[in-house]
Amino acid sequence: MAAAEPKPPAGTAAARRLARGCWSAFWDYETPKVIVVKNRRLGIVYRAVQLLILLYFVWYVFVVQKSYQDSETGPESSVITKVKGITSSEHKVWDVEEYVKPPEGGSVFSIITRIEVTPFQTLGTCAESMRINNATCDSDEDCVAGQLDMLGNGLRTGRCVPYYHGSSKTCEVSGWCPVEDGASVSQFLGKMAPNFTILIKNSIHYPKFQFSKGNIESRKDGYLKHCTFHEVSDLYCPIFKLGYIVEQAGENFTQLAHAGGVIGVIINWDCDLDLSASKCNPKYSFRRLDPKHVPASSGYNFRFAKYYKINGSTTRTLIKAYGIRFDVIVHGQAGKFSLIPTIINLATALTSIGVGSFLCDWILLTFMNKNKVYSHKKFDKMVDAPRRGAGPGLGASEPSQQDCALTDARGLAQL
Repeated sequence: MAAAEPKPPAGTAAARRLARGCWSAFWDYETPKVIVVKNRRLGIVYRAVQLLILLYFVWYVFVVQKSYQDSETGPESSVITKVKGITSSEHKVWDVEEYVKPPEGGSVFSIITRIEVTPFQTLGTCAESMRINNATCDSDEDCVAGQLDMLGNGLRTGRCVPYYHGSSKTCEVSGWCPVEDGASVSQFLGKMAPNFTILIKNSIHYPKFQFSKGNIESRKDGYLKHCTFHEVSDLYCPIFKLGYIVEQAGENFTQLAHAGGVIGVIINWDCDLDLSASKCNPKYSFRRLDPKHVPASSGYNFRFAKYYKINGSTTRTLIKAYGIRFDVIVHGQAGKFSLIPTIINLATALTSIGVGSFLCDWILLTFMNKNKVYSHKKFDKMVDAPRRGAGPGLGASEPSQQDCALTDARGLAQL
């Protein structure tokens, strides 16, 4: 009698069955189970959520945000400015060369509207300003010779001398004399300043789309010589009156000219390049940039001096200038149709519609799941039992059809 062939180990058979199952699962197609719930209220909630998601993507994402476009922010920009006009103070007539600083005509410039002049300053000794800390004194013992106050006007000599006016005394300093507080004269230049005209020439370029445009209309009839800016009729005449800019910024011109301030001229270029280039137009807005309600940091002023010779000695006129500083700020965004962002946002929209199913499932499972009817239909709970007649060495093996049973076969009529 031939010897019986040895049986393979139980572990080897289980491994083979597992491998066959995995290989079969690789080629199998799985589809989610669909359950129709006959509930009108839940159906209304489901369709309402889908409608809201659809409206959000159609109206906000695609129409408002134009997410189907490739975009570029922050255009390359150049700004050239030019101021024209004359004005007068109590003592002289002022032209552009004197009241515009700096004269180069860049994106940041200042128009002087008030000055405090300290004339004929020479190097010598004089009383220190009373505004300086510890400058007042009663005798020479209160003044330390050689002391240099970084906020003062010179090197202290150690003497206590009478102030320029009144009975007070301050420590004597060696420097440019008289100091600013002692002999300054105020002059107001803002009488005719509201009629000054400011030309703001701006050109922008979006390198991604190779698109360039400027804010001046190309005409050869001397258009710029007689036009001023108007938002509707003269959009491409960027010549603004100073009074108009201050008014649009919501400021009082007299107060602003007296204490000074900073005005921002914002030019916005938002361009839809799917349309013609004529639809890409600049939009101007104006606002005050310095915090006028904070006394310590509001206003704007600076100092400069004019030097000359009198009888061989160096003399200067110190000028503390108050004025309106202008910061021309250019920004914008350009967009053009692109297939990639369109596909990405369409896929996102279609995926987001599934939120309605998730929400309704949560409502069913949480609030409407009477006697666990929906959960039993939604989730098939299967019991895996050993095959009948299997040897003791096989343990738990593949379940037969008879071993796989739904734990509850009730319908959804109760919902």
